[in-house]
Amino acid sequence: MQVAAVIVAAGQGVRAGGGMPKQFQRIGGETLLRRALSCFLGAPKVTFVQPVIRSEDVDLVRVETAGLNVLPPVFGGATRQASVRAGLEALLPRKPDIVLVHDAARPFASADLIARAIATAEKTGAAIPGLPVTDTIKRVDVSGSVETTLDRASLRLVQTPQAFAFPALVAAHRRAAEQGREDFTDDAALAEWAGMKVSVFPGEPGNTKFTTAEDFVRAEAIQAAALADVRTGSGLDVHAFGPGDHVTLGGIRIPHSHALTGHSDADVALHALTDAILGALADGDIGAHFPPSDPQWRGASSDRFLVFAVDRVRERHGRIAHLDLTIVCEAPRIGEHRDRMRANIAKLAGIDIDRVAVKATTSEKLGFTGRGEGIVAYATATVRLPWE
Repeated sequence: MQVAAVIVAAGQGVRAGGGMPKQFQRIGGETLLRRALSCFLGAPKVTFVQPVIRSEDVDLVRVETAGLNVLPPVFGGATRQASVRAGLEALLPRKPDIVLVHDAARPFASADLIARAIATAEKTGAAIPGLPVTDTIKRVDVSGSVETTLDRASLRLVQTPQAFAFPALVAAHRRAAEQGREDFTDDAALAEWAGMKVSVFPGEPGNTKFTTAEDFVRAEAIQAAALADVRTGSGLDVHAFGPGDHVTLGGIRIPHSHALTGHSDADVALHALTDAILGALADGDIGAHFPPSDPQWRGASSDRFLVFAVDRVRERHGRIAHLDLTIVCEAPRIGEHRDRMRANIAKLAGIDIDRVAVKATTSEKLGFTGRGEGIVAYATATVRLPWE
């Protein structure tokens, strides 16, 4: 059995504010879109993940899907329904048995929730997550007067992912399009209209949908409370100068009269940052994970080392709060390259640039750095982890 997931991220999300579509706003250092995609990439039975996006957001999506094994994104339509249909049509050559439809605005779908969706759809052909209604619900007229009180025992708050037999949902979407019906607010409503019987399985209170700016504020507070184990790690790296015409610092190529020598690209800045993050995790050091004796790391880009350390934080459901780097050398001058280094480090670490500090100083002509024999980098990483 093959399972595909359509992740709908083609809306403008203007009610959330923030100056950009809500799917590209961040919670705990990661965008809603990347978090939502990662939920399904980590689910055991999901074979394909198909993003659906706005054509205007191609560059943003390219950044947010870097390193993720998702299908090439397709462009959505004027309505959510049209966007889902575009995702389904893109999946036709892959012939999945089950398809999950999920909103990128719900970035906290758990593996258990996704597994329940798949299992229920296997049995019934159409399944949606729902939560019991705990508040009293009243129907009111246009004047605001109560018409009736509804029986909340039979009501459910519906979430995504919604799961369906793929051929049946494709047929329902095509039929609705042929008849000019573009007014369904979710795929379950469309499936009901098409005559499918839809089952409800237990949803999750944590599977929150982000709609307004207040949702982001509340989620950040919850995330901060959950990541109460604050740790600090330090890193130090040294490389000597040798023949060459440039150095690489923070992943940025800087012209110089000499190069730094080392088994990889000798990027002292990224090496120190990698060790600082690994130190905060108490997870060894760069030499333990990437031994200098291993020839595969000869000349390797140090980007890989930093990304590895960042991924170790994510694997433990943590986040990087801040990275601080100090470079000590007489030359080259670092100042004019500082912001490019900060931007590259922030990109590699998946954090905002204002969480990356890069400083530079000399050793006042003292020691081997003062004699121009090499460069030293010192780094500190602050990492937040769930309290165990």
